Order: sequence, then C-alpha cells, then structure tokens
Amino acid sequence: MLQMNIDHSSRPLLTGFAGAIAMAAAMGFGRFFYTPILPGMMGGIPLSAADAGFIAAGNFAGYLAGAILSAYGWAAGRERQVALGGLLATAILLAAMAATTSVFAFTVIRFLAGLASALAMIFTSSIVLPHAVGRDNVNVLHFGGVGAGIALSSALVLGVNAVAGDGAHGWQANWLAGAAIVIVISAAVGWLLPRPIFGGGSAIEPPLRWRLPLVLLTASYGLFGFGYVITATFLVTIARMGDAGPIVEFLAWFLTGTAAAVSLVLWRPVVRGFGLTTAYAAALGLQAVGVLGSVLLPPTAGALVGGLLLGATFMVVTAYGLQIARALSPDSPRRALAFMTAAFGTGQIIGPLVAGWVAERSGSFTLPTILAAAVLVVCVLLALPVAPQRSQ
Repeated sequence: MLQMNIDHSSRPLLTGFAGAIAMAAAMGFGRFFYTPILPGMMGGIPLSAADAGFIAAGNFAGYLAGAILSAYGWAAGRERQVALGGLLATAILLAAMAATTSVFAFTVIRFLAGLASALAMIFTSSIVLPHAVGRDNVNVLHFGGVGAGIALSSALVLGVNAVAGDGAHGWQANWLAGAAIVIVISAAVGWLLPRPIFGGGSAIEPPLRWRLPLVLLTASYGLFGFGYVITATFLVTIARMGDAGPIVEFLAWFLTGTAAAVSLVLWRPVVRGFGLTTAYAAALGLQAVGVLGSVLLPPTAGALVGGLLLGATFMVVTAYGLQIARALSPDSPRRALAFMTAAFGTGQIIGPLVAGWVAERSGSFTLPTILAAAVLVVCVLLALPVAPQRSQ
C-alpha cells in the first residue's frame, strides 16, 4: 500500500486520523459488526441464542489470542505491515461470513477475525500513540475511532436492510458491504499511517508484585469483560425480540457508537474532580444501570438507554482500568497490562456463552442481562477499596 510523503511530526492530527479510521475498521467493524447483523442471522439462517453466543465467544477468544501473540517480539520492525495486514484480513473475513451458514464455520471465521482485529488495533496503536505524547487530542481522536466505526456500521446495516431487505439473505449483503467499507479504509490507512517511532522500553521487567489493590482491580476488570459484553453482543437482538422496530435497532447501536466516540472527552471533568479510580467505579455503576434498563424498561426506551449508557462507559472503563493498573505497577507496567487484558478477555469469552445458554432455556435475554448487571455491581464493589489503598 502507498504512503503519503508527509511530515507527521508537524501534522500529528493526520496521524490521529489514520489511527481513528484504522480503529473504526478493526474494532467497529472487525469486532462489533456482528451485533447489528445478528438479528438478521438468527431469523434468516436461523441461529439459536446458544449458537449466537458460541460464535461471539469465538471472536473474543481470537481477540485474546491476538493480544497474547502481540506481546512477543516477532513483529519488531514490521509493525506497520502487521497493522495493515490485520486490516486486510479483517475485510476478507467479513466477506467470508457471507459464504456459509455453518455455526462451526462462523465460529472459526470470527475467531480469525478477532485475531486480525487485535493485531490491527495493537500495532496501529503502537505507531500512533508515540505521536500523541503531549497531545491528548491525538489520543482522543485515535480511540474515538472505535465508537465512530460502531456508529457507521449501524447506519450501514440500516441502509443495506432498506435496499436488500432483512430476510433470508439480507444478513449476507451486510457482511459484504462491511467488507467493502473496510477495504476502502485499509487503503486510506496505508496511505496515511506513518512509520513507527522506535525508542527505548525494551528492558525486561521484574515480576509483578500482587498487592491487594492490583488483585482487586484485575478481578474487577475481568468481571467487567463479562458484564459489558452481553449487552454489547445482544443489544440489537434484544430490541428485535421486543419488536422495537428497525429505526430503534439502528438508533440503539448508533447511540452506542456516537457516545463511545466522545466518552473519553466527556469524562475528563470527573477524572479532574474526583480521580481516575472514582471515575472508573462511577462508569461501571452507570453501565450497570444501562445494562439493567435495556431489559427492564419498555423495548424502545430500553434499547436507547441501554445503547447510550453502554457507549458512554465501556471505552472509559477499558481505558481507565489500564491506566490505574500501570499506576499500581510502576516497575512492571507491561506485565500489568498483559494480565489485565487476559482477565478482561476471559470474561468477555465466558459472557456470550453464558448469555446464549441461559437465553436458550429461559426464552429471552432478560435473565442473563440481569446477571450481567449484578456482575457489574460487583465490579464497582471490588474497585472502591483501590483508591484509598493506592494512597498508602
């Protein structure tokens, strides 16, 4: 792919934009596009709730595998090629979802898509974030791409369904349309993404010291993976089962994306006024309210409130949890992030499996969603003691 002859050091926002559209493709489409397409797949193939949960868990397992694989040094000097390769693989794997109706094949494809999206996200971030040092707007732009991708994917599904219908084959047209979007984005990223900035930071870190605050935070973060992912996977399906209508289905996921895109900016005053850990706990509590509301409120209100509060919190909890872990482990920050990511990844693999299994037997997603909200409350309780103990 081509690269622009640009002095990125003098135009950091251009680098941030390259990161943003890469995150939109890798995460908004590669990882979360399954959510708005799932109702059409469940009706058109059809898939059971347990099947849907199994396929979703495969994607999150692939993401965890990609995160672990990225921790090794095999890609040193090839970060840009790996990032672009991950984006291209994401496009191919999105298209592959339209070529089968086998649950096993879907799971394998989504596993590989999770692996590809993790590689694209991690290595793009490793290139972009050094350009964000001292420039918070670059950081916010880069991570805001996740929400922008979610919002765009929601609009794409609405448009494709209006043209192709949401019948037996409408879900296939959605996967192909998403693949086309990601191919275009991949070409743009290849044109705009700079070469990596190489520096220090390769020293071997000492083993983690598992003090109580880090143990509590890691447990909270792992359970957060379980608590958020059920709504993040099945929100549009819940709206469909409640007959909320296609516009509400679109708006629910669109609100999730737009809120996520600006959430890190909106939470800045909370961090400045109350501290990072308090903001982390508050975002978890607000997310629990939204998760519970998605099934206890009337279908339209539940979908919209659930989507809005999910988007306003899940990127915040993700980012703040990792920042707190780094602060708790100043001598071994990379090890802390690896354990946190592993805990989170395990939680979000288990979540869809449990939700699909329980929904299959109960006839709705109400019970697993209430369980997810309860788990998020436990996350808050685990996080509350972390801030006072950090000060000791």
